[in-house]
Amino acid sequence: MKPALDPAALNQLFREAHTFNKFTDQAVSEQTIRDLYDLLKWGPTSMNAQPGRYVFLHSAAARERLIPAMIAANAEKTRKAPLTVIVAMDTQFYDHLPTQFKAYDARPMFAGNAPLSEATAFRNSSLQGAYLMLAARSLGLDCGPMSGFDPAKVDAEFFPDGRWKSNFIVNMGYGLEAGGHYPRGPRLAFEDAAQIL
Repeated sequence: MKPALDPAALNQLFREAHTFNKFTDQAVSEQTIRDLYDLLKWGPTSMNAQPGRYVFLHSAAARERLIPAMIAANAEKTRKAPLTVIVAMDTQFYDHLPTQFKAYDARPMFAGNAPLSEATAFRNSSLQGAYLMLAARSLGLDCGPMSGFDPAKVDAEFFPDGRWKSNFIVNMGYGLEAGGHYPRGPRLAFEDAAQIL
């Protein structure tokens, strides 16, 4: 049996982690970004499809390209974040299935079925976005996920060929402990959110 993570690790990943709106001025290194991907890529996806795609807006100039697509409440915090990630999905993820999923030829199942491929891409890129945030927290980063943006504007600016489509956006960096986040909101009790059958 594998040992459970120690309480400090669980606190960092879940119990004491917050959604951050403000970050320190400390930069996120390119090596940390690569380390982040090297962790998140191991998270499971259906049929090992891996439709998630990530655009790391590392420079201020890159983040400025995103600002016109953000709602007002998210624009300034994105401008000031050390790193912003566009979590996207590859609408033709199935082109990689012959090398990524060896059990059988699954490409035709998706290539000829737009509703199935779209649902699979969205569901699994969302999962991968969650892996991204957990990987970031495990490396000592803090996250501020957002859905307050115009996807059409993001896609026109960053993905004009239409193959990738934006899913959600995450600001990252080293969270400002004083005033960088709101008090933690309550969570639903087990009885309100879960069943054991």
